[in-house]
Amino acid sequence: MTKLSIERLANLKLLLTVDGIGPAKIRQLLSKFKSTDNILSADYALLTSVEGINKNLASRIQKINHQKQFVFQSLQKELERLQKMQSRIVTIWDDEYPPLLKKIYDPPLILYYAGYFKENDNTSIAVVGTRQPTNYGKQQTEKITEELSKLNITIVSGMARGIDSISHRTALRSGGRTIAVIGSGLNVVYPPENKKLFDEIAEKGLIISEYELDTKPDAVNFPKRNRIISGLSLGTIIIETGITGGAMQTARFALDQNREVFAVPGNINVKQSEGSNLLIQKGEAKLIRNAEDILIELELKLKPIIGKNIPKPKIDLNLFEEKIIDVLKADALQIDKIASETNLTTSDCLVHLLSLEFKGLVKQLPGKVFELI
Repeated sequence: MTKLSIERLANLKLLLTVDGIGPAKIRQLLSKFKSTDNILSADYALLTSVEGINKNLASRIQKINHQKQFVFQSLQKELERLQKMQSRIVTIWDDEYPPLLKKIYDPPLILYYAGYFKENDNTSIAVVGTRQPTNYGKQQTEKITEELSKLNITIVSGMARGIDSISHRTALRSGGRTIAVIGSGLNVVYPPENKKLFDEIAEKGLIISEYELDTKPDAVNFPKRNRIISGLSLGTIIIETGITGGAMQTARFALDQNREVFAVPGNINVKQSEGSNLLIQKGEAKLIRNAEDILIELELKLKPIIGKNIPKPKIDLNLFEEKIIDVLKADALQIDKIASETNLTTSDCLVHLLSLEFKGLVKQLPGKVFELI
């Protein structure tokens, strides 16, 4: 549960009810006034001195104080309901708040959650896609999600029909952990057929929402939800999506947040692959075939959690290149020594050494000496 007092939490929720005031503007106000109490008691001139707070917003903030008691009482009831649901509130000032999410441009100030946070969630990967996947899309989602789950990587998705639900179910079936970010209140399961999945994720993983209880899954909620999916993750995998699909929004958010975007190439003749193929074509997503491609790309970021399990790139070598690699394993050697030990001519050795340099396996030192990288 949040370390904020109920009074400060009520003030925060009160400010969030002001039309035109969101997390970014509240952070700007807090940098000036230091507390929500000071914001709510500030005079008109001081409020308008804050960048982004115009006359209308300043006026709305001053008028909102008459609702303070109502918001306080509503919050008390909400906290009681959350306790009965075994759910909680966490704010951006709390230690449990996901550190990756704090780093995005507009992190939600308040999160509602069912389940529990784990340290491994700091190395999460998002898997998203169309609500109407092809058989190929389903197979790829199961394959990649299972591979990642078995390496203790948390899978993040939006619990929508299709790719999202498949990724959650596969993670759980593989004995892994998954986080669902929803676009409604914690007591409103959408789609309704996912009630069993919702309960299982809440028990074994984590359900997150920035929306208070009873919030319906209105269409306007899902783009905001998508920024949290990408914000919780080191990288986002797009399996299948149309050009206007929600997964494309998630990819855009990931790019804006300086996170990696991956896409599985799909059939050019089906609409479900148009978005993912376009991301690859424009160079905005890295083409992946399996989990190994993702792990190689994110090696440094994932190393603390999966360590030696990260695979090295598979590089094809011809017979002569293998011979050269073998003789260089002991120490760096001059070209004539390499030729002698491999029974190759000096010119042939130079050709194969150049190839090995291009493959990133060998480097040349002064005096035509070569060593393994």
